[in-house]
Amino acid sequence: MRALDWAIVVAYLVWVIADGIRRTKRANEIEGYFLANRSLPWWAVGLSVMATQLSAITLVGTTGQGYADGLLFVQFYFGLPLAMIVLCLTVVPFFHRAKVYTAYEFLERRFDPKTRSLTSFLFLVQRCLACGVVISAPAVILSIVLGWSLTFTVLLIGVPTTLYTMVGGVQAVTWADVKQMGVIVGGVLATVVVLIMGLPDEVSVGAALQTAGAVGRMQAVDFTFDVTRDFTFWSGLIGGMFLAMGYFGADQSQVQRYLTAKSVNQARSSLLMSAYVKIPLQVLILLTGVLVFCFYLYTPPPMLFNPKHERVLAEGPAAPQYQALEGEFGAAFERRRAAALSAAATESEQDKAAFAAADADVKRIRDRALMLVRETTGDVDYSDVNYVFPTFVLTQLPMGLVGLMIAAILAAVMSTVAAELNSLSTATIIDFYKRHFRKTESETHYLRASWVATAMWGTFATIVATYATSLGALIVVVNQIGSFFYGSLFGIFVLAMGTTRVGANAAFIALLTGMATVAMVGFATNVSWLWQNVVGTVVVVAAGVLLSYVLPEKAKSA
Repeated sequence: MRALDWAIVVAYLVWVIADGIRRTKRANEIEGYFLANRSLPWWAVGLSVMATQLSAITLVGTTGQGYADGLLFVQFYFGLPLAMIVLCLTVVPFFHRAKVYTAYEFLERRFDPKTRSLTSFLFLVQRCLACGVVISAPAVILSIVLGWSLTFTVLLIGVPTTLYTMVGGVQAVTWADVKQMGVIVGGVLATVVVLIMGLPDEVSVGAALQTAGAVGRMQAVDFTFDVTRDFTFWSGLIGGMFLAMGYFGADQSQVQRYLTAKSVNQARSSLLMSAYVKIPLQVLILLTGVLVFCFYLYTPPPMLFNPKHERVLAEGPAAPQYQALEGEFGAAFERRRAAALSAAATESEQDKAAFAAADADVKRIRDRALMLVRETTGDVDYSDVNYVFPTFVLTQLPMGLVGLMIAAILAAVMSTVAAELNSLSTATIIDFYKRHFRKTESETHYLRASWVATAMWGTFATIVATYATSLGALIVVVNQIGSFFYGSLFGIFVLAMGTTRVGANAAFIALLTGMATVAMVGFATNVSWLWQNVVGTVVVVAAGVLLSYVLPEKAKSA
């Protein structure tokens, strides 16, 4: 990065932090700090909801997913609009009428303290793990940019973000989200323009995308019904719907968003904004990854997108093997380039088939290079999909735009992590500290306790982040973590809101049954993680209803 890029990054981050804190009002009160006094407009809440999802993971992981697999990942969001409609009719009015700080506070009113404590504990576990993955995404980029160790880079991101969250409260987080949405979308659109301009003069955008389609990159829908496959129409529509209902209906990081809205109707509007804008935005980001693939059909790509491991192989004992592979890769790339130009020019099926064969040769050589990395480093699960987009940004974008994209990624992670740390702190203080330990302290005391809780969770998430980048495509990892919990958590809320027959003990046992079943399905079968959300919800609801006949209780109304 050059001086202009660094100036853009510094100026943007200073502006976001300073303006966010400036807009904070009555953050010295519990309701102001955690819920913005329930006073935020629907459009700001809606943008905050979307910005929390459009994190650095989206920019790094989803573009890498688009490069590697094309548009298929968009099916993951097919159930989102249906989920939002369901939640707007059910969960949103329940929570607003209850005047709760956390979603789990509602469960004590309906069931008992142990159900509230267990669900809040499950949230704390899964959200902290996910927060660690969120921090690791930009750490990938900065470790490449600065040549620092990943651990140091994670600390560089995690420590200041934790401090910022302690000071700003939910209002500062929300207004920072509004700004970062504009910067992210603007940066992605500018990157798309650069990608299009980087295509050869004789290759149109349509022809390049058709060529990518010859190797499956443009396939967006797969109607195969196979519960072992991650991304199909049915897994996205059904599994994705249950995942979205669990995420937005039972995860405090999202519930806290629409609890800050002025009214039930404004909270509904904020969710519906996300429902119908999220899919087009996700297509844009995935398409950016596909265009990176198209760009590297005509411009030589690195054989390995992680320069650190490239140096390890080039300078270590495996150097002769690596050099031989580089020679093969260069020759295979030229054959693929020629085949891609022919396919784009003629659009004939024969030329597309020849291109597909040439692309398969390139992939085979790259796979051998990846295997060499695994053998050399001992990392048997190594993949460089998370490095594809950062490498493109740093090596191909013009001066100034590099700084804009890095600023967007940093702003994204700061906003997302700040939101998640704020919700972790809220659940810790409201559901545990204030509920079980110090019930009658002053607001100043609880605010100071929330700062300590934020620091604790920030430290733990930073530790998790140092290990997260080895787990595979980040956008998949964070949703896999959530899918282990969301279905069962949403199931308990279905029982709380959908029936008055189920009592506290039946609900508690049903929740444990759902979690155990999801664990069994996750570890003992090949069923895709998306379907775990369906399994968890169905098992908890069914078990709760059945147990209500075995353990009859006089149920409470919330």
